[in-house]
Amino acid sequence: MRANEVTYHVFRFDPEVDKESRYETFRVPMRDGLTVLDGLIYILENLDNSLALRFSCREGVCGSCAMFINGSYRLACQTQIAELHADDVYVSPLPHLPVIRDLVVDMTVFFEKYEKVVPYLLNSEKPPEKEWLQSQQDRKKIDEVIDCILCASCYSSCPMVWTDGRYLGPAAITKAYRFVADSRDRGASQRLSVVDSEDGVWRCHTIFNCVEACPKKINPTYAIQQMKKKAVIKRLKFWER
Repeated sequence: MRANEVTYHVFRFDPEVDKESRYETFRVPMRDGLTVLDGLIYILENLDNSLALRFSCREGVCGSCAMFINGSYRLACQTQIAELHADDVYVSPLPHLPVIRDLVVDMTVFFEKYEKVVPYLLNSEKPPEKEWLQSQQDRKKIDEVIDCILCASCYSSCPMVWTDGRYLGPAAITKAYRFVADSRDRGASQRLSVVDSEDGVWRCHTIFNCVEACPKKINPTYAIQQMKKKAVIKRLKFWER
């Protein structure tokens, strides 16, 4: 690699045409602040306009550009080439998800599981005149988990997801905890009924891959363990009746 260039090795696969996947090599002009996503866009616009990839906000908020970059789960828009400390950049789609084409994966099942946990506030009480108030102490309970951007990195990294297609996965259960822990929500019982099963919280084996993979530094394993506690408490209360 020349000092003014960076070498990209990009995963290519079109299931409608290709029998096997492959990596194609591209050389991208290097500059200060160049991100992996910047380089991919350069390839798309100048070298190969058939390259398929997802991106949107370019601010680390939408989660669209989650990829497997140099052996780690990363957001392409937040990963600067200089920080990789490597002569070559290897870019692949999220592992263990069906590839639609190149770097684009099928997120259908991921979002179907997400919808099962009812990912929005449930409260049938008469609403206040302005808004539901929340103390600083109550807000701290969801400070971390509320940052989930649904990039599916944790889901892709989870061995239980790989081996059990029915498992809800860390993202959905973490999102369930985000609302159960929210002082304004009244849907805890409904969500616990969804996650308290062999395909829910009890399928988690606390391997911590999800923690390592999360680009927002969220701890899904902690959220899952909290949901296990709440599920047990709910069962004990039922038995005490």
